[in-house]
Amino acid sequence: MAQASHGPVLDALGTRIAAGELPPGSVLTLAGLESEYGVSRTVIREAVRVLEAMGMLASRRRVGVTVRPVAEWSALDTRLIDWQLRGPRRDQQLIVVTELRAAIEPIAARLSAVRASDVQRAEILRLAARLEELGHAGRGDSEEYLIADIAFHDLILDASGNLMLAATKAPIAAVIAGRSHLGLTPGTPYDEALHNHIETAAAIARGDADAAEVHTRRYVEAVLSEVRGSN
Repeated sequence: MAQASHGPVLDALGTRIAAGELPPGSVLTLAGLESEYGVSRTVIREAVRVLEAMGMLASRRRVGVTVRPVAEWSALDTRLIDWQLRGPRRDQQLIVVTELRAAIEPIAARLSAVRASDVQRAEILRLAARLEELGHAGRGDSEEYLIADIAFHDLILDASGNLMLAATKAPIAAVIAGRSHLGLTPGTPYDEALHNHIETAAAIARGDADAAEVHTRRYVEAVLSEVRGSN
C-alpha cells in the first residue's frame, strides 16, 4: 500500500496553528496527532518537520511538540500566508503584507526605471495595457486579470536588478492572489489604481525614476488604505 502524503495533515495542522486554535505554548504529541488524523507516524513526523522548518513548532524529547511564538514563524512563507488568509487573522495579514509592498514596490519601480532591459520595459507596458483592458471590461476579479497583475508586479521586482527585492515576489503574489480568491478584488478596479499602473509602466519605459516611484506609491497606498479600512 502506498504511503499517504503528509500534505493534507500539514495543511490542516498549519491552518489550526495559524488561526490560533492551537496557540503558542500548546504541547502536542506524535501519538495524539497520529490518532487524531488517522495516518501513520511517518506522515505525522513529515508534517511536523515542515512546521519546525517554518518556525511554527519545536520538538523536545520527553516533552512533545510545542507551538512556538508567532514572532518566530517564517512570516514570508507562502504556505503560512495562505493559512492566515483563511483564518481569523486574515485582515491583519492583508495589512502587514500590503505594508511590506508599500515599503518595497516604489523603490523597485524607481530602480526598474534605471535598470530594466528594453524587453522588460516593453513587457511592463504590455501588462499594464492588459490590466487596463480587463479592468475597463469589468473583469478585474477574473483569473486573467489576476495572472496579469501578478506578472506585472513580479516583473517590476525582477527588473529592479536587486535580488533581495525580487525575493519578495512570492509573498506579494500570495496576497494578491489571496485577495482575489477571497472575492476582495473588485470586478471594476478603481480608475485611480488603473491609472497609476499605466503611469508606472510608462515612467519605467521612459526611464523616469521619480515618476515610477511616485505612481507606484500611489497605487500601493490606495490598496493599503482599502485593507486598513476594512479591518
